[in-house]
Amino acid sequence: MSWEMLFTFFVLFAAVILFVSDKLRLDLVAIMVMLALGLSGILTPAEMLSGFGSTVVILIAGLFIVGEALAQTGISYAVGDKIVQIAGDQEWKLIVLLMLTVAALASVMSVTGAGAIFIPVAIRLASRSNLSPSRLLMPLAYGALIGGMLTLIGTPPNLIANAQLQNAGMEPFNFFIFTPIGLVILIVAVIYMLVYGRLFLRGQQRPQGATEQGRRTLQGFLEAYDIEDKIVRLRVREDSELVGQTVVSAKLRRRIGLTLFGLEYTSTTTKRLKVTSTQTNRAFKAGDIVFGVMQEPISGDVFACIGLELLPMGEEGHHLSARELGMADLIVAPDSKLIGRKISGAGFRTNHNLSVVGLIRKGETLHGNFGNIELKFGDQLLVVGDWENISKLQAARESFLLLAFPEEIKNYLPRRKLAPVALGILALMLALIIFRVVPSVTAVVLAATAMVCVGCVSVNRAYTSINWPSLILIAGMIPMATALEKTGGLLLIVDQIVALYGNSSPYVMLMSLFLLTSVFSQFTSNTATAVLIAPVAFEVASIMGVQPEPFLMSVAIAASTAFCTPVASPINTLVMGPGNYRFKDYVVIGVPLQIMALAIATLLIPVFLPF
Repeated sequence: MSWEMLFTFFVLFAAVILFVSDKLRLDLVAIMVMLALGLSGILTPAEMLSGFGSTVVILIAGLFIVGEALAQTGISYAVGDKIVQIAGDQEWKLIVLLMLTVAALASVMSVTGAGAIFIPVAIRLASRSNLSPSRLLMPLAYGALIGGMLTLIGTPPNLIANAQLQNAGMEPFNFFIFTPIGLVILIVAVIYMLVYGRLFLRGQQRPQGATEQGRRTLQGFLEAYDIEDKIVRLRVREDSELVGQTVVSAKLRRRIGLTLFGLEYTSTTTKRLKVTSTQTNRAFKAGDIVFGVMQEPISGDVFACIGLELLPMGEEGHHLSARELGMADLIVAPDSKLIGRKISGAGFRTNHNLSVVGLIRKGETLHGNFGNIELKFGDQLLVVGDWENISKLQAARESFLLLAFPEEIKNYLPRRKLAPVALGILALMLALIIFRVVPSVTAVVLAATAMVCVGCVSVNRAYTSINWPSLILIAGMIPMATALEKTGGLLLIVDQIVALYGNSSPYVMLMSLFLLTSVFSQFTSNTATAVLIAPVAFEVASIMGVQPEPFLMSVAIAASTAFCTPVASPINTLVMGPGNYRFKDYVVIGVPLQIMALAIATLLIPVFLPF
């Protein structure tokens, strides 16, 4: 064994350990892998950077833009609203509708994106039906994952398996080649969740403060974050030390645990009282009336010492704040730039003109001065601000996702009138791919460009909608496959697998590759797993003298069966907090589903793709 091969295996082993430990971001690990192989001389500079020119990377980037256009034009949300309209209060019906609908959407856009759009829909459905969100959110996550198995563009592992065929000069997969197997797995999964999964999905109570229509009231938000008795209405006295200071310079959260979110004033045109969100650059004036949230029980003496007078909230105060100000329930996204930053420095007030008034972590409400708490993935935040600023949160999904929001936010969808145009572009893209008029990557790039040109998504939003960490992960790990092949490491792995199972039937080998891929996918990125195992599957098929398509499809489908752990896929982690799930819940419900997917794939793949 040469030193080049040993070094490549060492880098691979180190990367897997880092992926599993989650000590470093996955994209950073991929870059380190790429650099290690390049600096060692194993790969040339062109080989080291070859991943960034991969058609798979470009294709996935284009799909992110197409998916964002569907969200910006309201199509994705309209689908969710349709479910709300047609679904009754029966739990089984809600599970079926959610799983089928999110799977259909995930088949043409990213699994995580489709699932994230439906999280607030599931919460609304659960609220209306007197159910805990935990009854619906795990079926939702599994539906999104299986949706990635339905089409060629459903998930990156499918495209990686397809690219392996194209790189070998073979006929690529057609658009619907995955559909029959994916559909069977989806149908079985729906039945499984109805019969077995529901026995282990915990909780059945209605969430606090929910209306019969499934929308939380203002009071419901306050109760959920345990701040209903901490809202205050204050007047700035003439002798107050705050006069002339701004919200930022006054540092009221740090000094007395007060977070201001609203300013009451009299309109100069209508002469009517109005409430607006507090402006960071506006100085306090004597007589100002402000709204805020105390992080500790209210004490009048605290206010008096800095020249504030506690006023009764009264019905007028409640109606004013509810009419003029909106609230939103957010969850910190997996790759959010806010992770590790303190709430006070996260820029909610300066960047979004919103105030953070509540924090829930792992189902527990945090009290006290949480401004200095560092944000973590899965944290839930309650923000308050003008309706217009609340609506703009939909364009910041790279940092956080909207869990719950008022119905009125739909009026602010920025490009709603272009929904028919977006649907037409989507249909054209699918037609070009299905009938192979042009290569898939050309069709997707064409659709993404058209979405931008006609205004379905802005240029800036198109760039920010792309999940760059995912793309860099793929681009950074592709050179590893090249290094394994170049140093002979790939051949060694293949020889070992063939030595173990080479005398067995292709069915046993297909099952073995499925197991290997699915186990890795529970703890590491399914994309990285597919990048590494797809070349192995191709070489194993060559040595055994069978067609590579069945083995590559087995790898692709296995990579999407990330059912057994909350870290197996971002969508699993996203539903963990709102669903109040434990690690054990994923194991108990996910392992049997994983076994059934293995059995279905082993039986059906050779039927549609003979050895």
